[in-house]
Amino acid sequence: MSIQKVPLESIHKIRQHIKSVLALPESENHPRSWSSYDEVDELPEPDSLSDLGELFNFGGVVEEAVYAPNTKGQWFISSANPGDALLKLPGLRLKPDLRLVCFLHRTVDDGIGVTWAVPEALSTTAQLEKALISCRDRAHVPKPEGALADVMEAIEGDRSPATYIVASILRRELKELGALGKSCNWTHHRLINVPPGQANWHWKVEQPKDLSPKVRVFPDGKTAIEFFTCRIVAPVAIFQHIDQYPDGHYRAACLDRPVAIAQKA
Repeated sequence: MSIQKVPLESIHKIRQHIKSVLALPESENHPRSWSSYDEVDELPEPDSLSDLGELFNFGGVVEEAVYAPNTKGQWFISSANPGDALLKLPGLRLKPDLRLVCFLHRTVDDGIGVTWAVPEALSTTAQLEKALISCRDRAHVPKPEGALADVMEAIEGDRSPATYIVASILRRELKELGALGKSCNWTHHRLINVPPGQANWHWKVEQPKDLSPKVRVFPDGKTAIEFFTCRIVAPVAIFQHIDQYPDGHYRAACLDRPVAIAQKA
C-alpha cells in the first residue's frame, strides 16, 4: 500500500475553480416576480433587447411558464451546465454521450438543488420538464428519465491518485450546487491541515498526528482518500472525510464525521 500526500493549496485551488464554474446566475439564486413591484408603472425601463428579454424570466409572468425560476417552492431547471466544471480538471472528464443537469427549488430565504447525469438524448428541456410534473414540493425531488443513480458514475479519468481527491471535492461541490440559506452544509467547511488555533478542541477520537490530505492506493487497485475540514458555523467542529473508491471507478463510499468539537476557552 502506498500513501501520497497532496498539498492543501492545490486542493484549495481546485475547489475554488469548481465553485467559480458552478456559480449559478443571480436570476436563479434569487428569482424575481411581478409581485416584487407595487405597480406595473414601476417596472424598470429596459436598456437593450437583452434586458427586455429578462423581463420574461420573472417567475409567474405567463400562466404556462410553470417551470420558470421562482421563489414559490416550485422546482425548475437551471440554465447552468454543471459539466463545465470538468473542462479543466486534471485527469477527469465526463463520459461520452452524458450530460449533467441541475434542478433548483427556491423559497424567499432558502433553496436546494439536485444534479443528475442523464444521456444526452434525454437531456432536452422537454424531456427534463417531464420530471417536474409530479414534483410540487421540496420533499419530491425531480429525477429525469435515464438518470444515473449517482452523478459520479458519469465521471471517468486516468485513475492517477490525484484524480481521486479531485473527484472527492467535485462530488461535494455538485451535491451542494443550488443550496442556499439554512440548506448549505459543505459551503461552511474550510479545508485544513492543522487544527485551527482559535479554539480549544475536544477530540472525540485520538487526535490524528497529521491532518494533511492523503491518497492511499491498495494493491488490489482500490483507492482511499482522507482529508479534514473545519466547519465554521455552530457547532464549530473539525471533520474527517474518508472516501473509498473501487478499482477504476469514481463513485465512492463516503464518510463525513466530526472528530473534534470547539469548546469555549
